[in-house]
Amino acid sequence: MKILQLDSNHPILTERLIQLGFEVEDDFLSTKNEIEQIIANYDGIIIRSRFKIDLLFLEKATRLKFIGRVGAGLENIDKEFAEEKGIHLIAAPEGNRNAVGEHTLGMILALFNKLKKADLEIRSGYWKREDNRGIELEGKTIGLIGYGNMGKAFAKKLKGFDVEVLCYDIKEGVGDENCQQISLAELQEKTDVLSIHTPQNELSYKMVNSTFINQFKKPFYLINTARGSAVETIDLVDALKSGKILGVCLDVLEYEKSSFENFFDTDSLPEPFQYLIESDKVLLSPHVAGWTVESHLKLAETIADKIEAIYFPKPTKTIPELKRATGIGGLFFKAENPDQLKNWYRNHLGFDTDEYGCTFWWNDNNHQNASTHWSPFKKDTTYFEPCKKDFMFNYRVENLKLLLENLKEEGVIIVGKIEETEYGNFGWILDLEGNKIELWEPVDTAFLS
Repeated sequence: MKILQLDSNHPILTERLIQLGFEVEDDFLSTKNEIEQIIANYDGIIIRSRFKIDLLFLEKATRLKFIGRVGAGLENIDKEFAEEKGIHLIAAPEGNRNAVGEHTLGMILALFNKLKKADLEIRSGYWKREDNRGIELEGKTIGLIGYGNMGKAFAKKLKGFDVEVLCYDIKEGVGDENCQQISLAELQEKTDVLSIHTPQNELSYKMVNSTFINQFKKPFYLINTARGSAVETIDLVDALKSGKILGVCLDVLEYEKSSFENFFDTDSLPEPFQYLIESDKVLLSPHVAGWTVESHLKLAETIADKIEAIYFPKPTKTIPELKRATGIGGLFFKAENPDQLKNWYRNHLGFDTDEYGCTFWWNDNNHQNASTHWSPFKKDTTYFEPCKKDFMFNYRVENLKLLLENLKEEGVIIVGKIEETEYGNFGWILDLEGNKIELWEPVDTAFLS
């Protein structure tokens, strides 16, 4: 199979493709029209953002089997027509998500601490300490719109900053231990810092406009490291002037070319952008959030891995039949006064309580002793975190390690690592609604000693 590489990438991508047996050719200079004349000779394309792969181009690519886009989005490709032709569309958001997460965090910290302003002043001979007094991220509510690869990477970076992280996404059930999924209305009510992590599509196009901005209860800061088309710049400037938006970090701009290359190639700049340039409430970078030394390599490796998985799939791992939950191992819940409650259950319902609660004994299917535990916890316990509910179920399982491996492959969120104790092995997961579930591979005999 012949592959045409239309943009320069990390050399590891070419090396990997050749190792897999592909014939790889590069053409970084020919025009789109010139490429269209030869594209029928190729089975695959590797591209970043050089030009759009539209319907006319795809009609001429009669042999094309896949398009590898060395980046996160596929907006420059006519996805619908490509899929009709059975062409694999391969993107690599996993390759630069960490870079985007770090860049997003770096931008808001730099804005909060006025680092650009302070640096420029010192270089000009000014030493203004009070004028450069910053604000802290701690205690703020960070709202994310879009909770895919990039949003999750940013939320992970926010751990340890003592902030509340909330997200809104059109997909259900995307929240995890780092971020609580809520409605858009609730996000607009609570947010202090809004970060955009949406793909470019009809829903996100000019999403951040005056109507959207004015629906926020509090003045807020805005970060956009996704796509410039998500923000109506003239409305953003109006909100900056009125104080509804307190500051903004933009790695992407509405006025960018679709190729994301040179921006300053005209004699005049749009008036709203001129305001952004001159405002000390604004921090700008040239669409480089995912553009690091490390992501350069990771993006190439991700594309190579995905192409290999399609054309040289590894044998499917045989997963042995596995019993999952075999019974309820425990019911744990928060109580105002656990000791008094245990005494009440002892006196009125005959519970045989101890310092932990009460153990109920029964026989399993193999006629072996098995136990279920009833345990009240203190109201301020952190044992149920990241879930905010006042209860947690414990389920008995037979092979905890293998079960957790299978659950991870199925996309279930795993919380923490397996803990081994004299009472058995413990692991934790989150269910579809974010409830923390404890899985217990028991040693029942430990309770009989």
